[in-house]
Amino acid sequence: MKKRTNKPITDDVELLRASLADVIPLPRANRAHTATVPPRPVPVQRLRDEQAALSESMSPHVPWDSGHETGEELVYLRPGLPTLTLRKLRRGHWVIQDEIDLHGSTTPEAHALLATFFADCLRRGLRCVRVIHGKGLRSRNREPVLKQKVARWLMQRDAVLAYCQARRTEGGSGAVVVLLKPRN
Repeated sequence: MKKRTNKPITDDVELLRASLADVIPLPRANRAHTATVPPRPVPVQRLRDEQAALSESMSPHVPWDSGHETGEELVYLRPGLPTLTLRKLRRGHWVIQDEIDLHGSTTPEAHALLATFFADCLRRGLRCVRVIHGKGLRSRNREPVLKQKVARWLMQRDAVLAYCQARRTEGGSGAVVVLLKPRN
């Protein structure tokens, strides 16, 4: 092992400073400082939506279709179509040209009857039809059995543009009015 000489520290420091006197420091690298945590995003659109809903709920004006959307009625509008189409359908803009009554049918029977009915409607070039699925007053637990199934079957058909619960005079919650694509 080499034995170190005990020179005063000041001589070594002075020697280092003298040898580094003409050194030019390198420029700092262009680096981003990521040590700070970015602020949490502000959900601006959600805040706007909540504010709009609050002001709408406090408004004395009641829209014409406010009583329709209770969560139980059947409403569907094919994506890409204007909401005006659904409004017109609800208001009875199109004349109901035919109807099918599925009362008393089992699920497989109702599905087959509906498929045959729509094939016939498309062949005849009908635009607006009514499907009566029933209110379920005579079923077990007094709940409609076919209502949600009919809604699902209608959404799966390409020919169906929109549907909504029938007006009270046309069957109400026991029927649905369906708008079909026009025949080319």
